[in-house]
Amino acid sequence: MTQPSSFPIHQDVHYLGGVGDWITHHATQDPQRMALVFGDLRLTYSELNQRINRLANALTDLGVGKGDRVALLMLNGNHFIESFFACAKLGAIALPLNYRLSAEEIDFILGDAGATVLLYQPALADLFRPIRQSSALRHGIATEGEAEPGDHHYDALLDAAPASEPGVPLNQNDPLMMMYTSGTTGKPKGALLSHGNPTWLTADMVASDAAISRDSVILTIAPLFHIGGLAVHTLPALNIGAQVVLHAQFDPRHTLATVQEERITELFLLPAMWQALSQLPNVDDYDLSSLRSLLSGGAPCPIPVIEFFQKRGLAFQEGFGMTETCAGACILGSADAVRKNGSVGKPLVYVQMRIVDENDQDVATGEVGELILRGPTMFLGYWGRPDATEEACRNGWFHSGDLARRDEEGFYYIVDRKKDMLISGGENVYPTEVEQVLYKHEQVLEVAVIGVPDDKWGEVPMAVVVPRDGQTPTLESLRDFCDGKLGRFKIPKHLALVDELPRNATGKILKRTLRDRFTGA
Repeated sequence: MTQPSSFPIHQDVHYLGGVGDWITHHATQDPQRMALVFGDLRLTYSELNQRINRLANALTDLGVGKGDRVALLMLNGNHFIESFFACAKLGAIALPLNYRLSAEEIDFILGDAGATVLLYQPALADLFRPIRQSSALRHGIATEGEAEPGDHHYDALLDAAPASEPGVPLNQNDPLMMMYTSGTTGKPKGALLSHGNPTWLTADMVASDAAISRDSVILTIAPLFHIGGLAVHTLPALNIGAQVVLHAQFDPRHTLATVQEERITELFLLPAMWQALSQLPNVDDYDLSSLRSLLSGGAPCPIPVIEFFQKRGLAFQEGFGMTETCAGACILGSADAVRKNGSVGKPLVYVQMRIVDENDQDVATGEVGELILRGPTMFLGYWGRPDATEEACRNGWFHSGDLARRDEEGFYYIVDRKKDMLISGGENVYPTEVEQVLYKHEQVLEVAVIGVPDDKWGEVPMAVVVPRDGQTPTLESLRDFCDGKLGRFKIPKHLALVDELPRNATGKILKRTLRDRFTGA
């Protein structure tokens, strides 16, 4: 197994025990406690544990052992959770695959990771069928329906396997899963996460302003192949014995109906999902009184969307993290959400953060620099990429590539990605700052700001706008709206109206694609 032999910012934790032990514990202590709800299926911790054990033993019979990579290509559902925890009990490395990628991109990830087993939904078979013979895959397992020729059926494997505990000794430093970064700037890298990472994240989540507890009922809609969908609430909830409700895909009305029917207490969504909910004309027809915490992450959430939920008395919080931090870094609590709109809050309990200049020296309060982090939720390294690991992890800190500032009260603000910053007439312009102002314009539904070449200033801001239905904003109206809210050099000099913004498979806007389209650069 070609994993990093040591990692410069990882804190050694050698006591025995892995993530799979969570389910075993709750199945032993409180076997009839409800664990998982998916459609009409309701599984107690005892039932869930038995299914996980049967799958783990079936995978063992197929030759899967500690350190082997097992790919998961499926929508949210009980099969994903069972497969993930079966890998965890064996010490195998779960490899969630983004089903929104192309077959070529899936081929790269399978080959790069050296996956030997693939669990898949037959409806997604087109994503791997063209490259099946050329890959290192030895076994395929169809979770439902008709399997590909020569592949196994999930239920048949479970029926034939014992429900005994696999009993593989593990510790917190053993690798648990590998998630590939979104690849907005090139080929994605596999971020390797340990059993200890979500264990410490649970401690962070329990102690944070978005605290979950054993009586929580979590609704997971964000895709489980995404670190936010899997790690923000789902894994911590199963760690402490709470209940998880799963949706295979996002539908705004189904989401609100489920909150009402299942009495959901905590809900994590990506900003585009929150925006879709805010646009429903009958939001107030649903009983949302069970909700204790709304959490947004994955990208900056437009301030008007946050204010929409705050006005309804809901505790809307914004978190910040990334794959390399197992989704956790900092959170803006509801008590400060109004007066500190735009901030991502303060670090979680077990996360340390700094903002540094190009020489890794701390910048002054209010100044912009690169955000660096350390703590027990930091990843093990990039799979097979010691060069990338060494570049990102220096002097005991993970260098995020995010530009940030910290105010006098210790609140952090993510200004932008380093690669997205533009320089106009020698002045730094951070697109996110401009976008947050433009989102308040009544005719703007979505917006992305990029830099375009300019003979006088080198480059200037351009706003790429998705208008609200029936609206046609003009450059003059946008510039007038920004006047007095932004420095003149930050105000867009060009405007393009589009039907939609290009996004990657996890919903982040592809600034690179916009630059290609509008500047050829």
